[in-house]
Amino acid sequence: MSSLGTLVRRNFEPLVLSVQVFVDLVVVLVACWIGYALGGPLAGLAGEGQFLPSQNELYLELSALIAAVCLVTFHAFGLYSPVKSLLNMEEYKGVLKSTIVAFLVLVLLLVYLRSARDDSGGFVSRFLGPVHDLFDLRINVNTVSRVTLLAIFGLILLLMTAARFASFKIIQRLHQAGIGNRNVLIYGAGETGRHLQRKFRLVPTLGLNLVGYCDDDRSRVGQTVDRLRILGGFEDLERVVGEQKISEVFVAMPESQEERVMAVLAELERLGVTCHIVPRLYHLMSFNLRMVNVDSIPLFTRAVRRPSLFTRAGKRLLDLGVAVLVLLLFLPVLLLIAALIKRESPGPVFFVQERVGRDGRTFRMFKFRTMHVHMSGDAPTPKSSDDPRITSIGRWLRRFSLDELPQFLNVLKGDMSVVGPRPEMRFIVAQYGPLERERLRVKPGLTGLWQISYARQLAIHENLDYDLYYIEHQSLLLDLVIIALTAFAVVKGTGAY
Repeated sequence: MSSLGTLVRRNFEPLVLSVQVFVDLVVVLVACWIGYALGGPLAGLAGEGQFLPSQNELYLELSALIAAVCLVTFHAFGLYSPVKSLLNMEEYKGVLKSTIVAFLVLVLLLVYLRSARDDSGGFVSRFLGPVHDLFDLRINVNTVSRVTLLAIFGLILLLMTAARFASFKIIQRLHQAGIGNRNVLIYGAGETGRHLQRKFRLVPTLGLNLVGYCDDDRSRVGQTVDRLRILGGFEDLERVVGEQKISEVFVAMPESQEERVMAVLAELERLGVTCHIVPRLYHLMSFNLRMVNVDSIPLFTRAVRRPSLFTRAGKRLLDLGVAVLVLLLFLPVLLLIAALIKRESPGPVFFVQERVGRDGRTFRMFKFRTMHVHMSGDAPTPKSSDDPRITSIGRWLRRFSLDELPQFLNVLKGDMSVVGPRPEMRFIVAQYGPLERERLRVKPGLTGLWQISYARQLAIHENLDYDLYYIEHQSLLLDLVIIALTAFAVVKGTGAY
């Protein structure tokens, strides 16, 4: 490996962070430049008057102030944290929140720093005057176009979201190529450890190169578990960590006694290895928990999140707006698809199936028929485009998810939402345990986190993590992000078979 490659491998995260800060700075300055270009005509329409050439210096100084405020707020909202959330959802939400806060902070700075110059000898002058003099800001709030500021921060929000999406994809490609990956080990080759290993394999953006397992049961050393070997036991940790150059260990044995887990953690701490622990009842951690203390004993209490009336009304309005818009825009396409389905094979245009919705209530879900009538039913979903049950037009509909379009009728009826957990069939719901039944707390949706995740090819009920995350963090902003990513996936043609 070249010296440059070694440098990148050893300092991948600091290098990525440095590049990210630079890219954010460029994005903010580009947004300012475009905002000034658009702001002139927009300001004229709003009655603010056109820009003058003499204002160029003012807006150059304003750009520097906007960039400084934005980078500070981005950092404050965790946009430079190396720890990534599920599908980068928290990052997208952070971009919106930090952009709004940056706008408010900038306005306050413009007002109060201007006041510091005007209010000579006053209270504001005594406290903010030295700050004003330090930066020597010549910006007069009365000469700054409000329309231009709104245009700039609207562009910052749009361009930052696009830039974060692009950087997320680039880092994903780098990790898939083995660049910047960290060698990690799972301690515990039981069911929890294997589940963790499957997650690592599905999410390459974590940048983890899983080299194998260690386990308390020494009789299993040398065995293969899900294509990875058990490299040793507790006594072999020092050797395995040294030979494999392990930087992190994931302790996945929640069923073990606390004393045993603490002994493993003490050994890993002695070896100078970063360790992460899968706790007991780790599924409970998928929910929003509130920690309280009874004397010195910490207690976890589940904070059941109930959306406010405003949130519920906003979600319903979003559902109705999206459903009406899609049905009107795609009306010619819907009619064409119906004609093609009738022409290719006898039978109805729609495939209607009973599904289970919120609180266990059943409803009739509509889809375009993609299979031959005598081969459809409650059989397992096709896993390949070569499945003989699928018609020619059905194969094309499934690829671009167009077979789901009639479900917007279910959204209009109120049986479904645009975003939510996918509805399951009754015989599958009958096998649900307490954790799986959490999916029934909200309306089912056309799309959701699972549909845009790396686990798309697996069964819905095998990926509760995505649904539980959505249920516990649902918001209008999260819905908008999921809708946007779903549209991107549909355009790419990464729908079901």
